Amino acid sequence: MAKQKVVTIEDRIPKLKERRKQKANRRLIMYITFFFLLLSGVLYFQSPLSKIGTITVKGNQSLSTDFLVGLSDLKIGTSFWKVNQNDVTDRIKKHSEIKNVHIEKKLPNTIVINITEYKRVGYINMNNQFHPLIENGDIINPIKKDENILPADAPILVGWEEAGAKILAKELAEIQPTLANLISEIHYTPTEYDPLHMTLYMNDGYEVRATVRNISKNIEAYPSIVSELDPSLNGYIELDVVPTFIPYEYQNTTEEEMDTNEGEG
Repeated sequence: MAKQKVVTIEDRIPKLKERRKQKANRRLIMYITFFFLLLSGVLYFQSPLSKIGTITVKGNQSLSTDFLVGLSDLKIGTSFWKVNQNDVTDRIKKHSEIKNVHIEKKLPNTIVINITEYKRVGYINMNNQFHPLIENGDIINPIKKDENILPADAPILVGWEEAGAKILAKELAEIQPTLANLISEIHYTPTEYDPLHMTLYMNDGYEVRATVRNISKNIEAYPSIVSELDPSLNGYIELDVVPTFIPYEYQNTTEEEMDTNEGEG
């Protein structure tokens, strides 16, 4: 029978002491860590780092950063952690020109307001004030600018009422920006056969006559038509089934013939 090794109490005491020492050290480290975290938390919430230090606005085009920060009701120096993102979003979205809002919290103390605005597709002059027409068809509050300065980021609409403007807005929103920037004014010029007929005055001096329906597609032919025109000719471009340039002389002659025929009749 094999002899079992006998461990005396004297041999076991150092190992027990070592284990107790390691256990005590771990407990001490845990207490110190907890105390450090608690102290850090107290210091953090009393320091400027726990307060809003920066408010950044991104994506705004027509509305100013200061105006949007005012809508948010956020203020530098207030609690960073008490900011309710849903409440801030709701406050900003009440503005008629705001399409979407997303609020971000970025450590240590920055709030980012991401804005998507409804595109301004035109301006309607009402009582000597320019009211933006936005892409969803709404006519909103007038812009606060010098009365002698015309808006330049979208065409001026003349003679339009709300119902027609709403239809026009949806078409203008679909026009490519490079083409939309060529339009200076859009006059409502209905005819007997087309209650949505309009006349567009372009920034390059040409006149375009068309219907509201499908103008976002039909106007795509405009650059190629203009590139083939003789600059010395005076006339207008008819954007109908077949885009056509019609000299004013031809139009006047046709109108005189129609008047003569009516007189003979």
